[in-house]
Amino acid sequence: MRVPSTDGVELELHDLGGDGPTVLVAHATGFCAGAYRPFAARLASHGHHVWALDFRAHGDSTAPASGDLHWRGMADDVLATVAAIGDGPVLAYGHSMGGAALAMAELERPGTLRRAVFFEPVIVPTDWAHMLDGDNPLAASARKRRAAFDSRPDALARYAGRPPLGAFRADVLSAYVEHGFADQPDGTIALKCTPQHEGDVFDAPGKPTIDTMGAVQTPAQVALGLRDAGRGPTDFAQAVADALPHGSSHPYRHVGHFGPFQDPDTLADDAAAFFAAG
Repeated sequence: MRVPSTDGVELELHDLGGDGPTVLVAHATGFCAGAYRPFAARLASHGHHVWALDFRAHGDSTAPASGDLHWRGMADDVLATVAAIGDGPVLAYGHSMGGAALAMAELERPGTLRRAVFFEPVIVPTDWAHMLDGDNPLAASARKRRAAFDSRPDALARYAGRPPLGAFRADVLSAYVEHGFADQPDGTIALKCTPQHEGDVFDAPGKPTIDTMGAVQTPAQVALGLRDAGRGPTDFAQAVADALPHGSSHPYRHVGHFGPFQDPDTLADDAAAFFAAG
C-alpha cells in the first residue's frame, strides 16, 4: 500500500498478515519491513494483524524531495502510516530508529500508540544529542557498505560469514537479502537503502532525548540485548525505561542490538505477552 507522507515522500506499507489487533512494526536504520517477516509471522501466530512500514529512503519508500533526513520525518512517517491503517491507537514494536520514531510520533500526537515495545531505541541522553548530529561514528561505516552484488546468493554468502549480519537467524538474513535489494537492469542487485542514505540518517539531527520521555503516557517496554560489548543504545536503554511514566525494561542476555533478527521467536512471544497484558 502506498501512503503519502511529508516532504513529497511516498511510503510503502506492508501487510504482513494475521488476524486480530493491529501491530505496527518499525524497522532499524538501513533495514526495511521485509527483514521482519519471520518476526511478524510469529507475532501473527499470537492473534495479531501485523503491518510494517518502510521509512523514507528505505525499502520501497521514496527519499524526501528536499533530501533532508531529519528524524522528525521518521515520526511523520509513523503518523501517516497509522492514519492509513485506520485502526488507531495501535500496538507497536520499534527497533532502534524505529523505536525512536514511534516515541516521537506519540509525543507529536498523543494517543497514536496503545502499547509499545521499543528494542534499544535511539532515544539518547540530552548531552549526547549534539554529538550525534552530523558526527555519528556509525555514519562513516554505513557509507562504506558494499552497495551492489552480482546476485542474491552472492550477497547471502557474503553476509552469512561476516558480523553483524552473520549472527542473524538464517531465515531473517534471507528475508533481508530478498526484500532489501532491488533488481538492476544488468542482472545485479543493489541496496534499496543506499549507503549514502543510511549514513545520512545516522548523521541527521532530530533524535529524541531521554528528558522528553516524561510526556509519553503510553505503556511501553524497553527491551535491550546484553550480548554485545561496546557503547550503544544498550547503555541508556534502562534510563529510557525509567523516564517513561509507564515504562519497564526487559533485558536479553543471549542477543545484542539486532535481537529481533537473532531470535525473532522469543522476542515476538514476549512482545505478544506484553501487548496482551494491556
